[in-house]
Amino acid sequence: MSNPYNTDLDRNPANYQPLTPLTFLERAASVFPEHTAIIHGAIRRNYDEFYRRSRQLASALSNKGVGRGDTVSVMLANTPAMLESHYGVPMSGAVLHSLNTRLDSAVIAYQLDHADTKVLIVDREFLDVIRAAIELSKVNPILVDYNDSEFPISDELSGATEYESFLSEGSDEFDWLMPEDEWDAISLNYTSGTTGNPKGVVSHHRGAYLLAQGNALIASINKHAVYLWTLPMFHCNGWCFPWTMSAIIGTHVCLRHVRPGPIWDAISNHKVSHLCGSPIVMSTLLSVDKEERHLLEKQVEFFTAAAPPPENILTEMKASGFNVTHLYGLSETYGPAVVNEWHQEWDDLDDDLQASLKARQGVRYLPLESLDVLNPETMEPVPHDGKTIGEVMFRGNVVMKGYLKNKQASEESFKDGWFHSGDLGVIHDDGYVQLKDRSKDIIISGGENISSIEIEEVLYKHPAVTAVAVVAMPDDKWGESPCAFVQLNCENAASEAELNQWCRDNMASYKLPRKYIFEDIPKTSTGKVQKFILRERVKN
Repeated sequence: MSNPYNTDLDRNPANYQPLTPLTFLERAASVFPEHTAIIHGAIRRNYDEFYRRSRQLASALSNKGVGRGDTVSVMLANTPAMLESHYGVPMSGAVLHSLNTRLDSAVIAYQLDHADTKVLIVDREFLDVIRAAIELSKVNPILVDYNDSEFPISDELSGATEYESFLSEGSDEFDWLMPEDEWDAISLNYTSGTTGNPKGVVSHHRGAYLLAQGNALIASINKHAVYLWTLPMFHCNGWCFPWTMSAIIGTHVCLRHVRPGPIWDAISNHKVSHLCGSPIVMSTLLSVDKEERHLLEKQVEFFTAAAPPPENILTEMKASGFNVTHLYGLSETYGPAVVNEWHQEWDDLDDDLQASLKARQGVRYLPLESLDVLNPETMEPVPHDGKTIGEVMFRGNVVMKGYLKNKQASEESFKDGWFHSGDLGVIHDDGYVQLKDRSKDIIISGGENISSIEIEEVLYKHPAVTAVAVVAMPDDKWGESPCAFVQLNCENAASEAELNQWCRDNMASYKLPRKYIFEDIPKTSTGKVQKFILRERVKN
């Protein structure tokens, strides 16, 4: 029997338009044209100017032959040009590829070639590495260099058009392109590539639209909120916050360099209400003496991801006027897709128990349809006991389209109708997920699975430890045993014996590291620990 609700009720332009976050800026400019959209040093731009400049960029790109399916790569700091690129590039129909500003020339060249870059917009601060990358790459993109008026550099990129001149070639009334389908690509972001060439994560307009709104709802961001850019916009498109802030007609406060003085000044001077960043940003904030910190008029919301911050950092952030919320996600999920939703009754718990609850990654984001911890062999959910380890998997509209030009990797990631994160975790009886390790980082010692993250969390709580990474070390008796690489806050601040006793007092004996190595820990350009280097070290 036919469904009467599907009969003679078809889509047409009156009842269906593709979802895209680009419409957020158009609406903000039409409803609140005079509201301040961007603050960057002495620069103040309202929403009308922001929208017109984004359309100019789209028009200028279009004049150069850029259109649907083309790639525009940008290597920009957290500046107004980066915000304009998040709108102007997809308004031309092209896909925005944000380059990590910490990458070396070889990796940049690989990405430019793999993405088949047609236009490259680069901040003059990064000209040296870009020149080297261009020499190595096969593509020959149109070059545009951005000279930040708040951080001017006289050096120029040979053959490039200066950004403002490039914009002047376009029209601020350009009739920009909506996506033909909401599943059209809006951005391309490459994974860190710690074990080989990075994979190109393709995101679509629908997912960006949904996650941008999800940010506002999950973070309880009020209309006209003020957001400080301490999270790099190249990282998962700034977790979609460049689009979120237009949805709530908020104000972007740009910050080229993440340094404690400018952060505190910006928070105080512009009445910042929200910011995001890794735990290192919190450490940077707290690195100044207490008398140098500004007294905050209102509590500031700070959203963090990556490893759970140490308990002492959380305590000090709270005392300094920040409410820290833990998020979790990947490039493949547009950034945050899991949030540690806080229950008011948890405020009455002691600090230790609150810290243990804050360390959990949490529950699914509002626009994510499904989140679970599954046995990757049977695809059955693990028991909600907080102990049984499985793989964290995602399903929904805020999961990537797939990996660019890598069908095999896409199929492997989407096996059995779930996105396989590669992260191992448990799920508690209240449904909250907690990460335990990456699948390749789990240590199997004498048949027991040992979480390297658990050992790291214990060592991080020692007052002398500033950084730690635990990897599997070959062991003739046990097969593998934990080896801890440790950085101390000053030389000889703690001995191996002292750290071993600390671990013995705080975890089961079979999980104790069998060796401690005191040295700097290698990291990727995005700050991820390069455990594969450490594993090679202990193997050899």
